[in-house]
Amino acid sequence: MATFLHVLLIIAIVFVCLFVLSFIVYFFNLDMKMMTLLEPIMNKHYDKIKRDKHL
Repeated sequence: MATFLHVLLIIAIVFVCLFVLSFIVYFFNLDMKMMTLLEPIMNKHYDKIKRDKHL
């Protein structure tokens, strides 16, 4: 029984940590800040792709 409670406690701690982490990302808009850093790299890659311009 003590092992079961210990496992539940660990799962609860993991869920709380994930919630806090997701709240920090949301509050400081870190996902869009990361995308502004990655956008030039992604644009460079996508500009190199050959496209069929004949429709």
